[in-house]
Amino acid sequence: MAGAAAGVSISTAARSLLRRSYPFAFRSITPSPRPPPLPLRVPLSSLHSGTESQASVSKGESEGSQIIFLGTGTSEGIPRLSCLTNPSKTCPVCTKATQPGNKNRRRNTSILIRHVTASGTSNFLVDAGKFFYHSALQWFPIYGLRRLDAVLITHSHADAIGGLDDLRDWTNNVQPHIPIYVAQRDFEVMEKTHYYLVDTSVVLPGAAVSELQFNIIKEEPFTVHNLKVTPLPVWHGPGYRSLGFRFGDVCYISDASEIPEETYELMYNCDLLVLDALRPDRSSTTHFGLPKALVEVRKIKPKRTLFTGMMHLMDHDKINEDLLKLKETEGLDVQLSYDGLRVPVSL
Repeated sequence: MAGAAAGVSISTAARSLLRRSYPFAFRSITPSPRPPPLPLRVPLSSLHSGTESQASVSKGESEGSQIIFLGTGTSEGIPRLSCLTNPSKTCPVCTKATQPGNKNRRRNTSILIRHVTASGTSNFLVDAGKFFYHSALQWFPIYGLRRLDAVLITHSHADAIGGLDDLRDWTNNVQPHIPIYVAQRDFEVMEKTHYYLVDTSVVLPGAAVSELQFNIIKEEPFTVHNLKVTPLPVWHGPGYRSLGFRFGDVCYISDASEIPEETYELMYNCDLLVLDALRPDRSSTTHFGLPKALVEVRKIKPKRTLFTGMMHLMDHDKINEDLLKLKETEGLDVQLSYDGLRVPVSL
């Protein structure tokens, strides 16, 4: 009886928390106004405040090239369900992440590069992980995104390729196909995990799947729609190779535990560095922690840095307050990114 009573108590507490955190799951949905886009120009020193207004965005800025952070979290995402349903311990970050608009709410790490030139605009997606559909559902309408001109894959873990099947909405209704740029080792994984996308001959007549064009890349520069892309090889755990990418003056490394010496040369004179930083205290086998990530920042010496790939131990406001102090003591312009952040860049 005691065990049964405890079970009821846990279930009731969990349901009460979910009802408070996600009221839309317990009543009919009432349409709400679309939230305004986040500003383009956000000084890194103020990213922690959340006080930016759309009025700060000028017409000229909105027409330039930019990075949009579709996701800045780990594979499991934040909030964690295990934290929300824990009857004996409250997770501060996951609890905050249940609040609409809170910057601790994070989906799989991914960015979209909007490349604007005199001849037109191209959209390049970096990774389509498990939560890609949910990220696109939130940010594509807000930022006026529709066509995907290319998808670049950093590695073949589920948080980078788990959403490839969701690209069917684009190839069924927006464009005939989507080019995928992927290393040979990761393509071989896709041949097993997404065999029906690699070889569509196995698909039953009448069934709709994503129409993808796979392009094998090597660890050397290539061009996509007149944009030079330089792969940045890194180690994502012992013996596991992952790729970052350089676009113009932007260097993006989302999944790394070690940077080879030859890769540092490819990041010389970097304007914006986006770098993996999993947790506040230490590194893991496969990811930089914040202390090691800061060591890398001091070595690479970018003009500014935004960290990504944060777990639920990384409280957005608290960590950014601490990082802000490095601006005063060392001149380091470093902050955490967040889902939906849009940053103007030079490509």
